[in-house]
Amino acid sequence: MQLSGVFALLSSSVLLCTADPFIPNPADYVLPFIGTTNGGHVFPGATLPHGMVKAGLDTNSPGNQAGYDADPQYDAIGFSQLHDSGTGGSASLSNFKIWPFASCPSFTECPTSPTGRAVPRKLLSDGTPDDAASPGYFASNLSTDIRAELTTTRRTALHRYTFPSSSAEPRLVVDLTDDGLQSGYDVTLLIDPTTARVTGDAWFEGSFGPGAYHLFTCVDFKGENYEIGSPSEYGSWSFNTVTQNKTNLSGIYSGSSGALLTFQPATNGTTSILVRVGVSFISSAQACSNAEEEISDWDFERVHSDALAQWNELLGRVQVDPTGVEEEKIQLFYSSLYRTHIVPADYSGENPRWQSSEPYYDSYYCNWDTFRTLYPLFSLHDPERFALITRAMIDIWRFEGWLPECRGATIQQWVQGGSNADPILGEFFVKYNDHAAALNVSISDLYSSLLTDSQNEPGDWDLQGRQAVAWDNLDYVPDEFDSDFGGTNTRQVSRTLEYAFGDFAISQVAKLIGNDADAAKFAKRSNGAFNMWNPNVTLPGFPSVIGMMQQKSSTGDFDMYTDPRHCSVNDPTHSTCYLDSNNHDGFYESSPMVYSQFVPHDTAQLITLQGGNESFIERLNIIFNQSYFDPTDEPSQQIPFMYHYANRPGLTTKQTRQVISESYNTSVSGLPGNDDSGAMGSYAVFLLAGLYPVPATTQYLLSSPFFPSISFSNPLFNTTTTIKANNWAGNPADGVGTVYIANVVINGEQYKSNCYLEWDLFETDVVIELTLSDDDSLGCGNGANALPPSLSTGGFD
Repeated sequence: MQLSGVFALLSSSVLLCTADPFIPNPADYVLPFIGTTNGGHVFPGATLPHGMVKAGLDTNSPGNQAGYDADPQYDAIGFSQLHDSGTGGSASLSNFKIWPFASCPSFTECPTSPTGRAVPRKLLSDGTPDDAASPGYFASNLSTDIRAELTTTRRTALHRYTFPSSSAEPRLVVDLTDDGLQSGYDVTLLIDPTTARVTGDAWFEGSFGPGAYHLFTCVDFKGENYEIGSPSEYGSWSFNTVTQNKTNLSGIYSGSSGALLTFQPATNGTTSILVRVGVSFISSAQACSNAEEEISDWDFERVHSDALAQWNELLGRVQVDPTGVEEEKIQLFYSSLYRTHIVPADYSGENPRWQSSEPYYDSYYCNWDTFRTLYPLFSLHDPERFALITRAMIDIWRFEGWLPECRGATIQQWVQGGSNADPILGEFFVKYNDHAAALNVSISDLYSSLLTDSQNEPGDWDLQGRQAVAWDNLDYVPDEFDSDFGGTNTRQVSRTLEYAFGDFAISQVAKLIGNDADAAKFAKRSNGAFNMWNPNVTLPGFPSVIGMMQQKSSTGDFDMYTDPRHCSVNDPTHSTCYLDSNNHDGFYESSPMVYSQFVPHDTAQLITLQGGNESFIERLNIIFNQSYFDPTDEPSQQIPFMYHYANRPGLTTKQTRQVISESYNTSVSGLPGNDDSGAMGSYAVFLLAGLYPVPATTQYLLSSPFFPSISFSNPLFNTTTTIKANNWAGNPADGVGTVYIANVVINGEQYKSNCYLEWDLFETDVVIELTLSDDDSLGCGNGANALPPSLSTGGFD
């Protein structure tokens, strides 16, 4: 789906509301290699914002989830067209690799398999690979003296391979089967010996779930500034066996296979060969059509320039004042913001599963990671994209019965927690309900899809939906279940807490559409989170920490104890609680200590259960001091900001700054863990901005920004909201200094709270002035509404 109609108009209007930017080309500050080794799994290659095609270098690293690894010990094995970014699980995508040979002993002796063709990258003087990247562009210098460069449009990649002058017979491989899992099978290949066009397809396994997907490609070749003519040699191959003049393959190949072509070198000057790769989930003919439509001119610099312009426009909607700020913080901010727009990917027009005029987005991998911070960030600066993603999710519900939870390459993947599209759609509707019709979002279908998730049980809740019957009957997920239902008996506590928050989001939507009965019903159901609270459990070694979320039987008994240290670094059994059918301890990827804090819609009630403000603060301090806080995993993300609810925002400011200083930097190892499809990137953006969202509400919790000011421009409203920090005095590494909010003034008027901002401030042109102090004991203010809202105290009305 091209950027046309309303979306294109809204995108262009941002120029009207971003006057005199501090940083006119924020893409200059993006460092795509942050998090590309040591478990970050970040994709550093070339793509458009949310583009389907993501062209990049693949290495033979075991950490190849996004194809690339910055560690120089791993060799290059190909330049492929599709990737995800920051995911855990298994390797994802990395399809249809292209590979250049400067020379081979002979055509049939070219080592075509990934193992045979692997070569090191050239190294720079500091020992790092000689790779380069910026938004919309990637390059690598191989040890064979070939330079590879990549850029993209939405569904097409354009490669440029510059061969050394010694290369008398430049050759190029098209690899049809070697995705990141090396799972390709049932191959079809056709080589046109006159035009050199290669078309083909294969089936591939899903990365994080059952099923397989069918993918097609169309590859064309052209000399840059010279005519390469027909290939002088061509043939197909499997593993390292090349069959010259064989123009087709068809069948199930247990291993790598593809095409090999030799071209004439330039007679004068440099031999540079362009490779245009169209991709489609529909057919090879559509892959060819995509390529011909999007890159008819074969102009590498034009394609790159267009991509860069799209990135600068999007990133430029968020402006920071760089005065007095260390460059690394600016780079960290824009690099993090950049990574939030790699996925989900716009597969519109490429959905093979049903016919629809609606947009189709894919690579939700997974909503469990992204519902907390990614989509609330989109609310602030990219509503039109958020609307397209919302429409796409609703369309999946129309045709598959439930909203997506985890999805990749058009196939369902495993559900990690609740039905977390619910708070995502709730987030969109709470912020943009007045504009839903203009953005072509069906309000009735949005609400119906939420009701389906909450109340209808699917055949397998491991792939979609919820364990809805038990939830509807008990308001919690018990630790045993009727085997007649489909799904795995795991994650009962964490799913309960997420179901509860999902129902809170539904209550907010119901209220806005005027359905008061449903609003009350779902608000009440959201209290199901507290059904898991066992007041008799204490933290070993800390007897003052009393009460914990625990598993509960269908009869209401807490008959299965889970050590609060479980699945933390303090766990004596060293359990991980990853997605495992043998995990019957009730929690997913985090400890009871962390999950016992997850009731974002009613923290006030949580504070009461935990013994009041001082006990609550003590528990938060123990979470940090004893390393229960896990910066690598999303369930911990809200915890630094929870001091706000106990009227101690200064402690929030200290902890958020410590998270940034200890867990994020601009190196290739600069992330604390997987970027998780932009979840960690969006979290870093919020921490640096001094904000944290409560999804599906109108509140953003407030701390001090790392910049003298930060502005969010909204192209739908044609407005800019600026948060200005008076007395800003830099970013002390230890968090101590003039960083605490003493006062918030808007248009000359004292604001109701020093601890949160309401959404209406982001709907208009306004300057929010923070007065900073060095007093860390300051509270949220003195008014009745100074503390952030909670459901039990009358908030969210």
